[in-house]
Amino acid sequence: MARPSRLLLRLVAGALLLLAALPGGRPDLASDAAALVALRDAVGRSALPTWNASVATCNWPGVTCVAGRVDELRLPGAGLIGQIPAVVGNLTALHTLSLRFNALSGPLPDELASLVELRNLYLQNNRLDGEIPAFLANLKNLVRLNLASNQFTGGIPLELNNLSRLGTLYLENNKLTGEIPTLDNPGLVQFNVSNNQVNGSIPARLRSQPRSAFLNTGLCGGPLGLCPGEVAPTPSSEGPSASNAGGGVPESGKKKKLSGGAIAGISIGAAAFFLIVLVALVLLCRGRRLGAASAGTKQMEMGDIPEQRDKGLGDGRVNGNGAAVAATAVSAAAKSSSTSGAGTGAKKLVFFGSGRATTPFDLEDLLRASAEVLGKGTFGTAYKAVLESGMAVAVKRLKDVNLQEVEFKERIEAVGAMDHPNLVPLMAYYFSKDEKLMVYEYLPMGSLSALMHGNKGSGRTPLNWETRTGIAFAAARGLEYIHSTSPSASHGNIKSSNILLTKSYEARVSDHGLALLVGSATPSARIAGYRAPEVTDPQKVSQKADVYSFGVLLLELLTGKAPAQALMNEEGVDLPRWVQSVVREEWTAEVFDVELLRYQNVEEDMVQLLQLAIDCVAHYPDKRPSMSEVVVRIGEIQKSSISSFSQDQQRNP
Repeated sequence: MARPSRLLLRLVAGALLLLAALPGGRPDLASDAAALVALRDAVGRSALPTWNASVATCNWPGVTCVAGRVDELRLPGAGLIGQIPAVVGNLTALHTLSLRFNALSGPLPDELASLVELRNLYLQNNRLDGEIPAFLANLKNLVRLNLASNQFTGGIPLELNNLSRLGTLYLENNKLTGEIPTLDNPGLVQFNVSNNQVNGSIPARLRSQPRSAFLNTGLCGGPLGLCPGEVAPTPSSEGPSASNAGGGVPESGKKKKLSGGAIAGISIGAAAFFLIVLVALVLLCRGRRLGAASAGTKQMEMGDIPEQRDKGLGDGRVNGNGAAVAATAVSAAAKSSSTSGAGTGAKKLVFFGSGRATTPFDLEDLLRASAEVLGKGTFGTAYKAVLESGMAVAVKRLKDVNLQEVEFKERIEAVGAMDHPNLVPLMAYYFSKDEKLMVYEYLPMGSLSALMHGNKGSGRTPLNWETRTGIAFAAARGLEYIHSTSPSASHGNIKSSNILLTKSYEARVSDHGLALLVGSATPSARIAGYRAPEVTDPQKVSQKADVYSFGVLLLELLTGKAPAQALMNEEGVDLPRWVQSVVREEWTAEVFDVELLRYQNVEEDMVQLLQLAIDCVAHYPDKRPSMSEVVVRIGEIQKSSISSFSQDQQRNP
């Protein structure tokens, strides 16, 4: 019965392709749905019961749609059994096909050659057999190809050289034979052919791969050692001497010894060189001291401020560029204001209500402050300035602000008017034609990003469950307050480096309102890893987009992973999709940060917070909760955790 079934599937696939070729028969979501149903009927009728007409195709488990077509099909470990049907070739808009860890068998169907948009093909850990088909070379956009742990036979096709974008090729644990062809794919960085029957010399292009890529084979060369008859290359530093210019081996294989006079000369020369270096270092140190002593009598120009790593305000990573660095910015600002403000009076710091009452300092005090660069962030460079009174403030020097003074004042006053315990308070601002400064309260604990990802050594203090939920709750309250100020109010740049912490680990949201001040020159990729999928213009961010970013923040707290990490795993998916794929596979425990696994009495609460995060990162904005709902749900999780902890204490006093 296997042959008629396969023949029937090929007829169905041919009919669908014929319809697609007819006028009005262009492939669309309906044709993709038909192909998915055929796939279900062929290999997963019992494994994919929810793939039916009662649910929209794009909501089927493992299916992701983009622009009205199926863009990704991910069914890892779904229990698929049988041969991959030819009809899969009708999913011509696919970018990712992942059928790994199933029980698929037989050869790869020729129709896969139609998937010309495919970037990622993951078929590892199945029972596929036959030769690796040469038609894979037609998939010109292929970046990652994983056929490991199957039963493929024959040789590695030379045609794979046509895949100019190929970066990963995993073929280990198969039954491949013959020599490895000369693979010259320019982007190939990951390769593995271990546990196969291949033999011969490893091609030069692949010899930089680790030894583990070629274990248990008949290969030689590169990391496996010399092949028979192969001569080790002579290091350039040990080139042939004049008496051996022909490249032959010196007589008796012995190296010539240096004479006593030569040794003495080398020793004297080395001692003289060391003395010269020592004198130069002494003179250099004295020069630096003189330079530092005269630094107080002159001001650095604005262009002398070094560029720092892309960190947000209060990131907690002091770069130690010395005193008066922040003063450089404000002194240049004062210089510009003294010229632009001629006839109108020099401009001053403008304080807001609470700041005016508790911060008796002015622009001149900032000029005299010692300071350190905190980092270069999305909206400008941040400094920690310590006033002569001992008070520390954070000064942010804005960039890409092209507003006139009246408009700038209106917008900045709206930011200054925001008053909530979970927002970093804006104390004052300074405006001139060339410089815009903002002065904030300084929080010594730095940011959540620095706390979670800055120190991975043995001295790291793990963030416990209570602290993480407290940070999540406080940040949610701060964002909820911003949304409550206006139906259109949003933050626009929620990320862990903009969540600052007090000494008691209470979270405060920073950079609120700054998205209204910067120009369109600000790159849209500024919140890579946090940006909602519908956001294309960084100046048009909605409250629902903020909710998405906050959901990513929750996932960061739960997983311990940084969302901006380029590759979460081999398949290169972002943090939300990685979490969702793991949860679908019922490997929920694999999601959580190892530092959280010790808190067994709050496992249910951890899962509830994970579910909230997944709700927040829903693909469609109208399916995401409001920040008010988020605050309520986190509050309930906190209460449940406290109750669970109390009961555990009573059981185990």
